Amino acid sequence: MTAAKFTDRIAPNDFRKMPEEYRDLVVRLLSIQADCEIGGPNVYGRRWFLNAPTADDMFRVTTILAEEIDHFRLMQGLLSEVGVDRTDLLRKSNAERYVDAFRATQVPTWADVAAFCCLIDRVGRFQLDEMVGSSYQPIERVLPQIVLQELGHVGYGVARLAQLAADPATRGEAQAAVDHWYPRALDSFGKSGSVRAERYVEWGLKHRLNEQARNDYIAEATPIIERMGLAVPDESYDRHFF
Repeated sequence: MTAAKFTDRIAPNDFRKMPEEYRDLVVRLLSIQADCEIGGPNVYGRRWFLNAPTADDMFRVTTILAEEIDHFRLMQGLLSEVGVDRTDLLRKSNAERYVDAFRATQVPTWADVAAFCCLIDRVGRFQLDEMVGSSYQPIERVLPQIVLQELGHVGYGVARLAQLAADPATRGEAQAAVDHWYPRALDSFGKSGSVRAERYVEWGLKHRLNEQARNDYIAEATPIIERMGLAVPDESYDRHFF
């Protein structure tokens, strides 16, 4: 198992003094996170923020979308501190996103929105947890707000998906949504045995390798899905699992 070897805390004014590998990893990490934050609204926002079932749901979804856009703004702010501008991510097509889950363009049911918040936003929370205590110190400025709000997104997704699963009229849609989004959630953790993931850990930018984080996600998500009375899709559907 790879363990973090680098324990210094790097401030923005020390960033340029760091080795090129470290700088590249920080920029890549923040760019992917920024891309995922703005990616969610582009998956389901246009289709559902005014088509949610109730006014309460419209309000909640709109709030989630606004928070995700703000998370992008915060990550872009960190990138700006080191002279990197990724505002181009605002206008990228879904097909150009870093992570497969955010390349989706079809979100046909309300259950898809609930499952996305429950499962994909949960991946986002896992990825943010990886950055807690990061060797790149500025990340700590924005994490508390983002993590707290992502927990709210996940909680909303769990509650709404559970409601849909409990209703015989919508149970099938709930199961179909889980079948669709769960493999994509697992895929979001990246390849097992990734050399880049090892370097993230060794530089103190993450805590876990991809396969460790994925296994922890499975352990957390499986009982939640099962308590809803839904079936958990086979993990082998994920192309990065093995």
